[in-house]
Amino acid sequence: MRIAISHTTRYRFDAPARYGVQRLRLRPRQCAVQDVLEWQMAVDGAVIEAAYDDHNGNATTLISFGNDVEEVAVTTSALVEVRDTAGMVGPHAGFMPLWLFTNQTALTKPGPKLKALARDFPLEDVNVLDTLHALSRAVGEVVTYEKGVTDVTTTAEQALELGKGVCQDHAHVFIGAARLLGVPARYVSGYLLMDASTAQDAGHAWAEAHIPGLGWVGFDPSNEICPDSRYVRVALGADYAEAAPVTSLVPGGGSAGLSVALDVAQQLMAQ
Repeated sequence: MRIAISHTTRYRFDAPARYGVQRLRLRPRQCAVQDVLEWQMAVDGAVIEAAYDDHNGNATTLISFGNDVEEVAVTTSALVEVRDTAGMVGPHAGFMPLWLFTNQTALTKPGPKLKALARDFPLEDVNVLDTLHALSRAVGEVVTYEKGVTDVTTTAEQALELGKGVCQDHAHVFIGAARLLGVPARYVSGYLLMDASTAQDAGHAWAEAHIPGLGWVGFDPSNEICPDSRYVRVALGADYAEAAPVTSLVPGGGSAGLSVALDVAQQLMAQ
């Protein structure tokens, strides 16, 4: 399936920004399950300082702005061809050792509720894939999908205490529980083609776990499925902080109003 993405992020500062730096992870990954056919990025009110692949292999761009700028806009467009592999991404690759993804982070660090959840899914003498599918379903049940309750700093344990959250909370809970079971797990940020509308207010997030004999396999607790040809992978990391689409490294201009215009649509191929 070919998916066309148009994404604009606009920041309006309440005071003119004297200087700021942002790190962008917005370019879809070229990998075994998808091909990036087209890609463009434009910035308004800022300049591109550097572009590189980070330690997780994410295409990363640094932009800076200053001179009392009042607004910064980043616009990207992409055309990606995605294959349905039943969630299977392939063997582990890259600079980061596999064992590193068994380490908890500040966002996945387990407390009593996460430990209790993981205890319900022991891996001794069971099928690991089936167990992780069951874990994914359980995460969606114990954390009801609801916007506006959590933010990017909410931990897995806090989301469980609230019993509410969004896709990034589901991913963190799944990842934290999988790591408690000794399964390497990582966070994925990207896009999801929706049936109801092409216009969206945010990207999507899910998790991947490494299973012996299969490699990395994706799990989306928010939708209770493994990612298919509607999912576009952009960035990965140990948690949201390592895969965030936009991170302000040197914030400028006081507080900023954020607006997002995102369109994710299937592109039909000519016959």
